[in-house]
Amino acid sequence: MWTLAEIAQHIDGVIVGDGSCEISNVSTLQAANEQQISFLANTKYKKYLSATHAAAVLVNKEMVELVPNNAIVVDDPYIAYAKVAALLNPPKQQTIGIALTASIESGVTIPETASIGPQVVIEAGVVLGEGVIIGAGSVLQHRVIVGKNTRIAPNVTLCHDVEIGDDVILHPGVVIGADGFGIANDKGKWIKIPQLGRVKIGNDVEIGANTTVDRGALEDTVIGHGVKLDNQIQVGHNVIIGDNTVIAGCVGIAGSTIIGKNCIIGGGVGIGGHIEIADGVTITGMTMVTKSLTTKSGAYSSGIPAEPTAHWHKNVVRYRQMDKLAARVKKLEQSEHDT
Repeated sequence: MWTLAEIAQHIDGVIVGDGSCEISNVSTLQAANEQQISFLANTKYKKYLSATHAAAVLVNKEMVELVPNNAIVVDDPYIAYAKVAALLNPPKQQTIGIALTASIESGVTIPETASIGPQVVIEAGVVLGEGVIIGAGSVLQHRVIVGKNTRIAPNVTLCHDVEIGDDVILHPGVVIGADGFGIANDKGKWIKIPQLGRVKIGNDVEIGANTTVDRGALEDTVIGHGVKLDNQIQVGHNVIIGDNTVIAGCVGIAGSTIIGKNCIIGGGVGIGGHIEIADGVTITGMTMVTKSLTTKSGAYSSGIPAEPTAHWHKNVVRYRQMDKLAARVKKLEQSEHDT
């Protein structure tokens, strides 16, 4: 349990109310009880504020007068909520040491502060940093390097020669360094192109469940510092993702694409290969990117939002008639010009 005063100090907030109030966890405005703290970050939830049973609410100064009990006033309630949730829910402490069922080859560097779970396989040449945690059933192939305080969940695969930075989180099912999709057509028959590069992942990166990052064909695939990847993302070979870029679930990134720093990419986006996306670009969900986006800090969208099926069918018919319509307009313009 933390007091409201301790929480306010942790997030640099201002208390309005009883600072000695004890808080056990975080919850929504609708579901919170008398020992929980909630937050109001989106005004559409303002209607739940007056009736909340939360012991305290994180709000900005414009909303503080509407809070029925205690409050902590902050500049950004959502960021404050994230910090409070982390404070009240620290990562589970792992038992330091190596499980009896782990399989570890010779020539491996494992510090005494590491935690190696059951059925883990670690091949020759692997180097682990201080405080590394490896969950049950994960596989680290030869010459993998893992930085300090990195947490690897169960059933993660790190293929040979992968380099992982410090303070990285890899969720279950992640595969780093599998072969990229390199094939060539030899007189109608597809032949495999050896994938000779590596994957290099920076510090403070988080990669969601079942996301795959392919190794480079010749040069390396590179994930920059502070990058956050959601679940079920495919990162192709030789892709470079700049520092602090965030990518939502089910995005597909084709090979040799360069994505800049501080980009935001929505769910379901498809990004073609051999293109470049500038720093600070935002791409909304379900967008298809086929050409380079070189304007910094721009926002890009494509796709058709959901609509009634009958309307959609009509629009598809009109779309298919656009070439004929354009030809008719051009002919009319030419006719007017001639007269």
